[in-house]
Amino acid sequence: MSGNKTRRSGGRSARQAMRAAPLAENIRPIRAGMEGGTYRPLSDRDMERIHQTALTALETIGLADAPPSGVEIMTNAGAILGDDNRLRFPRALVEDMLAKAAKQVTLYSRDGKNDLQPYGNRVHYGTAGAAVHLVDVEHNEYRECTVQDLHDAARIMDRLDNVHFFQRPMVCRDIPDNYEMDLNTVYAACSGTTKHIGTSFSEPSFIPGALEMVYQIAGGEAAFRERPFISNSNCFVVPPMKFATESCEVMEQVIRGGMPVLLLSAGMAGATTPSTIAGAIAQATAECLAGLVYVNAVKPGHPAIFGTWPFGLDLRTGAMSIGSGEQALLTAGCAQMHKFYGIPGGAAAGASDAKMPDMQAGWEQMCSNVMAGLSGLNMVYEAAGMHASLLGFCLESLILSDDLIGQAQRCVRGIEVTDETLALDQIADVCLNGPGHYLGTDQTLGRMEADYVYPTLGDRTSPKEWVEKDKPDLIENAIKLKNEILAERSNARLDPDLDAALRKNFTIHLKPQ
Repeated sequence: MSGNKTRRSGGRSARQAMRAAPLAENIRPIRAGMEGGTYRPLSDRDMERIHQTALTALETIGLADAPPSGVEIMTNAGAILGDDNRLRFPRALVEDMLAKAAKQVTLYSRDGKNDLQPYGNRVHYGTAGAAVHLVDVEHNEYRECTVQDLHDAARIMDRLDNVHFFQRPMVCRDIPDNYEMDLNTVYAACSGTTKHIGTSFSEPSFIPGALEMVYQIAGGEAAFRERPFISNSNCFVVPPMKFATESCEVMEQVIRGGMPVLLLSAGMAGATTPSTIAGAIAQATAECLAGLVYVNAVKPGHPAIFGTWPFGLDLRTGAMSIGSGEQALLTAGCAQMHKFYGIPGGAAAGASDAKMPDMQAGWEQMCSNVMAGLSGLNMVYEAAGMHASLLGFCLESLILSDDLIGQAQRCVRGIEVTDETLALDQIADVCLNGPGHYLGTDQTLGRMEADYVYPTLGDRTSPKEWVEKDKPDLIENAIKLKNEILAERSNARLDPDLDAALRKNFTIHLKPQ
C-alpha cells in the first residue's frame, strides 16, 4: 500500500514540475498548422458537381460591375465583356488561372516567430469581422467599439497560444474619418501583436498612405515585400455575382504593393445566395474563382486566400444564424472545395449568435470550430470572441476561446495508433507485475503533456474542491486575466523612434501606451 502511495505522490510532483515549465514546441500536443481533413461532408462526386456548376455560372452568367481597370485586366487575360456589361469567364481561362495561382502561401508574422503556412490540410484559427459593438460582460450591455478596444484585443490575442492570427475583428467607431480609421486600425493592430494581421481599406485613394505606413513599420518597402506581415481582407464581390467596384480597385493596388489578399465572398444563404447549402457553396465558389482570375491576371502567383464565406440565415426571421449547424456545414463544405482546387482557403467558423459568452455561445462556437478544423480548413476566421451574429466582439470571450480552440485542435490532431500508443507492454506490466493502475507509470507521466490539452480557465475540480476554492466563476476569471494582460505593456509595442515618426506622419488616435 505504501509503495502505491509513493508512486502516486511522485506522479503528482512530476506533473507539477512538468506543468510549471513551458513545453518545448516539438512536444506540444497542439500547435498552429496541424492537419485536419478527416471530416468530408461532400463526396468526390459532390465536389465535381459543385465545380462544374461554378464553371457554368461563370461562363453563362458572369459577374457585373467590374471597374474599368478590372475589365481591361480580365479581358486582356481572356474574359469576355458582354453587351449587358457582365464579364464572363471561359472554362479554359479559369483552368489556366488555377494553374498559375499560388498553391503554397506563407502569411508572415512581424517577428518571425508565428509564420503561418495555410495550405494542404493545415489548420489555423484566428479573429476576423467588423463588429461595431464591444460586449461589456460586467454590465451585461453593448457599447460602440473604440480604437483602444481594437488595440486591447490585439494585445490579448498576442498572448493566446491557440489563436494564431489577428484579422481586424471590430471597427473603430470613435474615428469618424474613414482614412484615419483605416490607418489607425493598422497602427493599433501592429502595436498590439506581432502575429499576422489582416485588415480592410475603405477606398482606393487610401492605399498609398496605408502602404507608406506599412512600409515604415516594416523598415522599408523591400523588407515588407520580402515578409508581408499584413494582408488585405477584400470583399471584392457583392453577391450575387457582382464585383464590388471600389474594393476591386483597392485589391489591384495592394497586389501591386506586395500585400497578400483574402478574396472574400460573404453571401447570405436565402438572401444573396441560394438557400440550399450546396447552392450557397457553388455560388461562393464561382465568385472566388472569378476573384482568382482577377488576382492572377494582375500578378500571376500572387498570394491569395480563397475566401468562400457563405453565411447561414434563419429563414423564419431573416436574421443571420452564424451559430447554426447549417453554418458549420457551409464552412466544412467550402473547406473541401479549397482542397479540390489545391489552393489556400479560408471561411468563417467559431462565431455565435448569442449576445454574451454563455452556454449558447459555447455550443455554437465549439460546433463550427471543431467541424472547420476536422475538415482541414486552412484559415478559420472569426473563430474567437465574436457574438451577436458578428455585431459584437467580446474580450472575455476571446480569452475563453483560447481554451475552446485548444480542445478543438485536440480533436483535429485525432488518434495516433502505433505500437507505443496501443501500449500492450504497459497493459501487461500493470496487470501482471504492477499495482493494477497506470497513474504513476513512466509512460503516463511521459505522455501527459504531449497527449493531453489542459484548459487555462476551464474548471475541472470536484464540487467539494470548487467550494473550497470559493466557487470560482469562469467569466470572473476571464475578466481577471484580461485585466492582468492589459495592465502590462504590449510585447509588440513599436520602437519609440518609429512610433514618434508614425505619429509625426499620420494622425494617430491611440494614446501612447
